[in-house]
Amino acid sequence: MAIKLDAAGVNAKVDHPIVDGDAHVLEARLTLLDYVKKIAGPEIALKFENMEHPWKYQDVQPIFWGMPSGAHSIDRATAMLPKLFKERLDEAGIDVGIVYSTACLPLMHVRDDELRQVGHRALNHLLADIFNEVGDRLIPNAVIPMFSPEEAIAELDHAVNELGFKAAVFGTEVRLPIPEVAAKDPDLAKYTQRIYPVALDALHDYDPVWQRCMDLKIPVGAHTACRGGGARHSSPSNFVFNHLGGFATAGNYFCRSIFMDGVTRRFPDLNFAFLEGGVGWAAQLYNDLFEHWEKRNYDFMVENLDPAKLDEDLIREMADKYGGGILNGDALLDERKRSTMGGFVSSDVELDEFRRCEITKKEDIRDLFVDPFYFGCEADDAMNAVAFNTKINHFGAKLKAFFGSDIGHWDVEDMRHCVPDAYKNVAKGLFTEDDFRDFMYTNPVELYTRQNPDFFKGTVIEDEVSKTLSGTAKAA
Repeated sequence: MAIKLDAAGVNAKVDHPIVDGDAHVLEARLTLLDYVKKIAGPEIALKFENMEHPWKYQDVQPIFWGMPSGAHSIDRATAMLPKLFKERLDEAGIDVGIVYSTACLPLMHVRDDELRQVGHRALNHLLADIFNEVGDRLIPNAVIPMFSPEEAIAELDHAVNELGFKAAVFGTEVRLPIPEVAAKDPDLAKYTQRIYPVALDALHDYDPVWQRCMDLKIPVGAHTACRGGGARHSSPSNFVFNHLGGFATAGNYFCRSIFMDGVTRRFPDLNFAFLEGGVGWAAQLYNDLFEHWEKRNYDFMVENLDPAKLDEDLIREMADKYGGGILNGDALLDERKRSTMGGFVSSDVELDEFRRCEITKKEDIRDLFVDPFYFGCEADDAMNAVAFNTKINHFGAKLKAFFGSDIGHWDVEDMRHCVPDAYKNVAKGLFTEDDFRDFMYTNPVELYTRQNPDFFKGTVIEDEVSKTLSGTAKAA
């Protein structure tokens, strides 16, 4: 009979530390408001307090009853009080937790430049202060607005150089009113929305932001939800509908933008973390990229899809033989003139859509995707195992999935259950012990140390990480 392990039991059983790559802090609104007042004054604080939710006019049911309560009220207090959080980590079987803001999730979409920037600055000061004495066990992320490269770099510099942050989460899309509507009726514009990425087809060149992340040794954390991000993604009445696949959809959008824009080609040592959406979507995207490149790479298309190479005589011959007097050669060939599906395109269309990635062979896709991308997965996500299934991933790749507890939110019934839930994949035979080690330790450690080998310096796992990095260096 299998022995059921609790969190501490799992931690004691394995031969490696356990790193939580995505815990959460629940910020107290009134305390954040105090920080806004300190930074920007009482008038801006009043505007901030009365600020409308960025999704108010998008006809989307927001979250409700989203924090622990009842018998698990202690978990709610834990997520709001970093010192208590640190004290309870042993109960949860966690050695070190990387912690993300909750308040930033709507804040990153605020359209008012002043309130968005002040809000991020105040939130970063709040987080720096409340996590100041727990850095040996809990590491907070700064929050970085991304409506322009300038505001992102300004806040990133302040967060790292002035406040001492070692990690950060970034806005990954810019949601603005439709320009044509805003120009004609600013009051009506707030009911409209157009989403812009921060890579491919972005409003700005964000390469300076990625370069600054490299300079400061900060990986790019992404924690965007698609709620409020488009009519077909959102329900006005059902939060569960809105939450299902929400982080995966937003992570997929950002990941595709980064990859197809060639960001991982231009910045090969920059890491990206896609949080709370799991890894199932990433496995599908990874494999789908190969299948698209096989049929949409430039050389294949020129040889097999170029309408200029269409054998018109053959088309007419086949139409005469099989058209039954209804479909003739002129009708079939007319499609080449009028249809973008099988016809000519304008001269400004970029035929080589993988040009920015500089892909010349399939292995390039593997290297540009697998090396820099990390995927935060909740413990009870049944799809976590696909990351380690070498039989389904091209080139036998293992995607870099890592454990993210999501402690502090409604979907964690009891923070002590997360680690045992993750270990169930070993008991089921879906993870090997080595997979579990990668999921709970190696991948989240590598996410941060690949750019900053000293990331875990001063934590309780400093020595273990140092040994791991030393072993990695010898193996290389």
